[in-house]
Amino acid sequence: MKFNAQETNVAQQLKMTTQPIPSLIINLSIPTIISMLVTAIYNTADTFFVSRLGTSATGAVGIVFSIMALFQAIGFTFGTGAASIISRKLGKHDINTASRLASTAFFLALGSGSLFAILSLFSLNNFMLKLGATKTILPYAKDYAVYILLGAPIMCASFTMNSILRSEGKATFAMLGLTTGAILNIILDPIFIFKLGLGISGAAIATLISESISFLILLSFFVLRKSVLRITIKNISRIPREYADIVFLGFPSLCRQGLASIATVALNVSASLYGDAAIAAMSIVGRTFMFVLSIIVGLGQGFMPVAGYNFGAKNYSRVKEAFWFTVKAGSAITAVMAIIGFTMAPEIIASFRKEDVEVIAIGTLAMRLQFSVLILQSLFVPVNMLFQSTGHAIRATFLSSNRQGFYFLPLIFILPRLFGLIGIGMAQPISDILSFLTCIPFLYFFMRKLKVLGSDEI
Repeated sequence: MKFNAQETNVAQQLKMTTQPIPSLIINLSIPTIISMLVTAIYNTADTFFVSRLGTSATGAVGIVFSIMALFQAIGFTFGTGAASIISRKLGKHDINTASRLASTAFFLALGSGSLFAILSLFSLNNFMLKLGATKTILPYAKDYAVYILLGAPIMCASFTMNSILRSEGKATFAMLGLTTGAILNIILDPIFIFKLGLGISGAAIATLISESISFLILLSFFVLRKSVLRITIKNISRIPREYADIVFLGFPSLCRQGLASIATVALNVSASLYGDAAIAAMSIVGRTFMFVLSIIVGLGQGFMPVAGYNFGAKNYSRVKEAFWFTVKAGSAITAVMAIIGFTMAPEIIASFRKEDVEVIAIGTLAMRLQFSVLILQSLFVPVNMLFQSTGHAIRATFLSSNRQGFYFLPLIFILPRLFGLIGIGMAQPISDILSFLTCIPFLYFFMRKLKVLGSDEI
């Protein structure tokens, strides 16, 4: 079996280092984009169906969304941390080390998700209030969060497996796992919420069931040996350095996703001063923006294994070619989506809460501000992924911390004091502009070094 796995990896390595870059990235990114879009659709569908229950219920989804973003942060921290090394190990035909890293990352995610769920459920009431819930939103938030927290271990582990599968070029497998669960969730939402009369709890139960199905599908690819990697308890690493490497290289994802969660909490806390309508509006805008951003992130995740494989194989010209193709394709996509989002903002917000004119007014302004700088994402997202996939964790961590950490968090507290409610909508686009400007010098010097023969010093 080892021979077959090695043979499979040789074929995969040849494909990743010789196939034309455009077709390679497109083939790898399309399944990832589809899976992320479907996931974004079901997150948006949750908000859409729950919005039928009222403005406070809609706000509750926005409150709990910060928890789900944290699950994603945990899963991607261990997943992308391991995946960055796995791609390079597979590029060197080292399957045993790659499998050990995959197993270690999986069980780290499972354990971390379990610990998070236990601690959160014991102080649920205070936890929801700290996340920005108002007194009217609190009952809905608690009913929704309790089931979401029960699914924390499997959600964290699913994100980790998704990253691991992509790291070996099996993006289609990752897509099947996520999209099956997402489609099931969209089907179950109206049944549990309305037909069974479970309200907002029904939406959470539908999510829990769907995430469990996704988890089992993703795990089956490793159990049934559809992957060259093996995830087993006996494969868990006993080498402390490998744990440190996983966390170190995954730290940019923790910063990117974890700070996104913290930023969502800060946004909800700031918006709560203006009532449930403001929280609901920001929740709708956030879900809509994540739907569009998932295309860029999916494209970037199709780029990451290409960069990792070729960097490991010292094909530096292909790393550069892959990066610039990703930026150009992303720019074309975001330009189109920005025009659509900006012009149709009122109609998009109204499709969720047409009964509440205040939600529509607040949401329209915030969406137009955010979509006006959407095209900048097509550069600073791939730059961050370039550093992460090539093992430059410190630079990747710094850049991933900028958007939601160094820039957004101060702005979300400063700008509302200066400009009121409009300041809340201004915080994210301004932080995007600053993030874009910050990444340019990092990219310039990295590309210069890639030209040097023997780029081991990079």
